[in-house]
Amino acid sequence: MHSMPKAWSLLLLLVILVFGAFVEGSHGSKLSQNYYKSTCPQVLSIVKAKTESILKKKPRMGASLLRLHFHDCFVNGCDGSILLDDDSTFIGEKTALANNNSARGFELVDDIKAEVEKTCPGVVSCADILAIAARDSTVVLGGPSWKVKLGRRDSITASRADANKFIPAPSFTLSALKSNFHAQGLSLKDLVALSGARTIGLARCTTFRAHIYNDSNIDPSFAKSLQHKCPRTGKDNIHRRLDLRTPISFDNFYFRNLLKKKGLLRSDQELFNGKSADSLVKKYAADSSKFFKQFTKSMIKMSNIKPLTGNSGQIRINCRKVN
Repeated sequence: MHSMPKAWSLLLLLVILVFGAFVEGSHGSKLSQNYYKSTCPQVLSIVKAKTESILKKKPRMGASLLRLHFHDCFVNGCDGSILLDDDSTFIGEKTALANNNSARGFELVDDIKAEVEKTCPGVVSCADILAIAARDSTVVLGGPSWKVKLGRRDSITASRADANKFIPAPSFTLSALKSNFHAQGLSLKDLVALSGARTIGLARCTTFRAHIYNDSNIDPSFAKSLQHKCPRTGKDNIHRRLDLRTPISFDNFYFRNLLKKKGLLRSDQELFNGKSADSLVKKYAADSSKFFKQFTKSMIKMSNIKPLTGNSGQIRINCRKVN
């Protein structure tokens, strides 16, 4: 009888310890700005320096790094899966419709990863490096900055089928875009703001051909100028700037172009086509600070989509293949 209180005390202590470990483990598995504070405190400065060095020589690659991060997050979360080459167990995302002969910058991620590995071997994930590089690229090209939460781990598989399913197509209507973004937990505000990243970068003829020949919501002279470079057949890989005014400056000219019906892709002009996104396009076209403010919020939200944390996934040594 006298041993019961002692037994209950031990049991209670055990419960407290287990619960405490669970809470600590749960907290540790969340993304945090200070995730590498003790394991690789230099990671932000290393990635920034390398990204700046790359973009000084090739500024257009800033759009490529930002796009890689976007496409990575939309396919089963921000887990670096887009960086994986095909192997014997899966066909990866690089040959998906949205990425094949289009997605670029893989070698740049390799270079940044190699630089990080020199100082912090086996510590920083490829997914985190991509998230940081996307932010740094935006800043280098004149855009806003934001705090990147870290702690993502890398996937051990990839899926071309999922990439084809989840990455929004340039032919999408506004309704399709809204559904696509909603499936990722993103709102109409997020959709419009994140689309503004297309103020930098290029698009292939195959992605805008239908828009310049078949759609009515396009400035006729703009369409005609594009038709000279992108015929109805052939020249699929001819590239055109998504923003003709300031193609390597991160600004709000993307939205200004939409007001003039000069969106290069159908999915661009759908954002300003007499529907629910019109007011947001007008707001961002009139005030770049409002665009930047929402863009940072939306990027933080997008970069936190279903990350692998804790013991899930791995820290890849080579971003192109599973350890």
